[in-house]
Amino acid sequence: MTDFNRTVVAEFRAARGRVGGPFEGARLILLTTVGARSGRPHTVPLGYLPDGVGRMLVIGSAGGSPRHPQWYRNLLARPRVTIEDGVFRYPADARVLTGPEREAAFDRAAEADPGWAEYQQKSGRQLPVVALTAVEQGPPESTAGSAGATLVAVHDAFRRELALIRQEVAAAGPALGAQLRINCLTVCAGLGLHHGFEDRGLFPMIAERAPELRDTLARLAEQHELVADRLAALRRVLDDHRSDPARLTVEVDRLCTELEDHLRYEEQQLVPLLESMPAP
Repeated sequence: MTDFNRTVVAEFRAARGRVGGPFEGARLILLTTVGARSGRPHTVPLGYLPDGVGRMLVIGSAGGSPRHPQWYRNLLARPRVTIEDGVFRYPADARVLTGPEREAAFDRAAEADPGWAEYQQKSGRQLPVVALTAVEQGPPESTAGSAGATLVAVHDAFRRELALIRQEVAAAGPALGAQLRINCLTVCAGLGLHHGFEDRGLFPMIAERAPELRDTLARLAEQHELVADRLAALRRVLDDHRSDPARLTVEVDRLCTELEDHLRYEEQQLVPLLESMPAP
C-alpha cells in the first residue's frame, strides 16, 4: 500500500467513511483483496457507483495507467473480497462485467463523470468494471462501536448520500442521466430496508425493554409510513422527470429535508436509550 493510500484508509476508518483531499464528497469504500501471489490482505480506497441495494460497481482506472491495478489482479485470482463502507465491514463477491453489461455500466459512469472516459483513453486499455455483491452471512460487522453509535453512523451515511443526490439533481437540470437515476433509486431502496429493519427488529426490542417509549415508537413508525409515501412519489417523478424536471428538484429537496428531520428526531429519542441498555 502506498503512503497516500495508508493515509486515506486511516482517515476513512477514523471518520467513518468521511475523508478530505481529492476524495472529499466522493462515494468511497475500502476494498480488501487477497494478494494473488502473496496471500496477504491488500486494502485500497476506491470510488464506487451505486448499482442497487447490496451491489456496487468499481472501475479499474489506476489513474489512467496502462496496467490494471493490483486489486483487480488480486480479485481475478480470489473473487471473495471485503468491503468497508464507513459503518459496516462485510464480505462480497466480485464479478467482472463483460459484453453489453459492461458497456452499459461504463457508459453510465462516463455520462455521470467524463473523467472515466478520459482515464480509459489515457490508459490505452479497456477499463475493467467490477460488480461487488454483498454476501449474506448474517448481519454485517459494525465498525462504529455501540448500538447508539452504529445508528448515528448509519444515519450519517444516509445524510451524506442525500447531500450528494441533492447536488447531483440540482446540477443535472433536465438531463437526468441513467446513473443519477440509479443513485436516487438505490438510496430510496436503502432507506426502505433500513426502516423495515427498525420496524420489525429494533423497535419491538426497544418496546420490550422500555415500555414507556411505545408512544414514541408508534410516532416513528408513522413517520416511516410517510417517508415510504414520499419515496414512492419520488420514484414516480423519476419515471416522468423529462416532462417536469423542476418538480424533481423540488421533490428531492423536500424529501431530503423531511428525512433529515426524521433522522434527527429518531436519534434524539433512541440513542440515549440504546447507549444505556445492557447487551441482551
